Amino acid sequence: MCGPHSDIVPENNPPTEIGHVSEPKSGGISHGWRALRHRNFRLFFGGQSISLIGTWMTRIAIAWLVYTLTGSAWLLGIVGFAGQIPTFLLAPFAGVWVDRLNRRHVLVVTQTLAMVQSLALAALTLTHRITITEIVWLSVFQGLINAFDMPGRQVFLVQMVEGREDLGNAIALNSSMVNMARLVGPSLAGLIIAGFGEGYCFLIDGLSYIAVIASLLAMRLPRQEVRTAAVAMRTQLKEGWAYVSRFAPVRTILLLFAIISLMGMPFTVLMPIFAGRVLHGGAHTLGFLMGALGAGALVGAVSLALRRSVLGLGRVIAISSGIFGAGLIAFGLSRALWLSLLLMVVSGYGMMRQMTASNTIIQTVVPEDKRGRVMSYYTMAFVGMAPFGSLLAGGLAHLVSAPMTMVITGSFCIAGAVWFASQLPKIRLYIRPVYRELGILPPEVIPVMEDAGGD
Repeated sequence: MCGPHSDIVPENNPPTEIGHVSEPKSGGISHGWRALRHRNFRLFFGGQSISLIGTWMTRIAIAWLVYTLTGSAWLLGIVGFAGQIPTFLLAPFAGVWVDRLNRRHVLVVTQTLAMVQSLALAALTLTHRITITEIVWLSVFQGLINAFDMPGRQVFLVQMVEGREDLGNAIALNSSMVNMARLVGPSLAGLIIAGFGEGYCFLIDGLSYIAVIASLLAMRLPRQEVRTAAVAMRTQLKEGWAYVSRFAPVRTILLLFAIISLMGMPFTVLMPIFAGRVLHGGAHTLGFLMGALGAGALVGAVSLALRRSVLGLGRVIAISSGIFGAGLIAFGLSRALWLSLLLMVVSGYGMMRQMTASNTIIQTVVPEDKRGRVMSYYTMAFVGMAPFGSLLAGGLAHLVSAPMTMVITGSFCIAGAVWFASQLPKIRLYIRPVYRELGILPPEVIPVMEDAGGD
C-alpha cells in the first residue's frame, strides 16, 4: 500500500510534511508494520484487536438468533436495515461534528454506548426475554452509535500516527486487525453458540469494549484544536458535499463503493440461510464461512500493507471489485462446503482490497479541514447503502432463493468494476496534480508513470 518512507500523506497541507519517493532503507517485511512504532497506534491496535473479536461474535450471534427465532430471510434483511439506516441518515451531520469536536472524546463516548448496547442484548438473551422487536430496536441504537463512531475512528488515525508518512500503513494494518477479528470472532462465536447460546457472545462482546476504552484513555496526544461553530452546520454540509461531488477521484471511488455496498456487502445477511439450508449445517458452519471470509480479507489487507506506494491503487480497486463479484457468483452456485469456504476466501480477498485501497486514496488526497465530512460520506457509502442492500437481499432471497440472489448481486459488482475501470483515465488526470503537489509523484518520474498508466 505504501513504502517505508513517505509514499502516502494524509492531507493537502504543506509539502514539507510529506516525504519523497526514494529507495527503502531496509528490506524484508518489517516495513509492513512500521505504523506500530507509534505508541498511540499500538495502544489502539491492541485494544481494538480484542474488542473487534467481540464485535464479530455479536454479528454472528445476532444473525443466528434472528434465524432461529424466525427462520425468515426477510426478517434477517429487516434487522440489517434497522442497524444501518441511522448511519445513512446521520453520517453527514456526524461528519460536521467530528470536524468540530475532540475526536478521542467522541470515540470514548461511542465505545461506552456500544458496550451498554451489547450488555443489554446479553441480559435480555440470557434471561430468555429477547424477541425480534428488542433486536430491531437495539440494532437501531447501534446504528446511531456507528454514525459518529465510524467517521471519528477514520479521522482519529491521523492523530494516532504522528509520522504522516505512516498513515497509509496504519490504514492497512487497521484493516488487517479488523479481518483478523473477522477470522477469529465468527469461528469462536459458532463454538460458543453451539455450546452455551447466543447470550454469552453478547456478554463477551460487552466486556471486550473495556480494552479499547482503556487504550483510548491511556494515549498521550498533542492538544487538539477544537473548532468552534463559527460557520453554520448547513454551510459546512454544503462545503463537504461540494468537495465530494466535484472532485472526480473521490466522487468516482465513493460511487463504486456505494454500488458494492448496496449490491455486494449485504451477502452476509444471507449467510445463515446458506449455512442452514444450502449447506445443511448449523451455527458452526456459519462460523466457518465467516471465518473463511475473514481469512481472505486478512490476506488482502496484509498484501496492501506491504505495498510500497499509493500509485496503482486505482487499478487495484477495479480488479478487486471484479474478483469480489465473481467470488459471490461462484459461491451462489456452490453446494459443497469445501468449495464454499474457498470461495469465501476469494470473496473476502477482493472485498478487502477494494475497501482498503479506496480508503487509502481518499485519506491521501482529502484536506485536513474536510476530513471528517468526507469520511462521513465514505461511511454513508460503506454502511449507509447496506441497509437498502439488506432489504434488497432479503426480499430477493424470499422471491428467487438465496443462491440466485448471490448470482444477481455479484453480477452488479462486476458491472461496477467495469464502469470504474473505464473512468480510470479521467481519475488520473485529476489525481496526478495532487500527487505532484504532495510529493508522491516527483517530476523526474512523471513521464514513466504516464507511460505506465499507473495511478
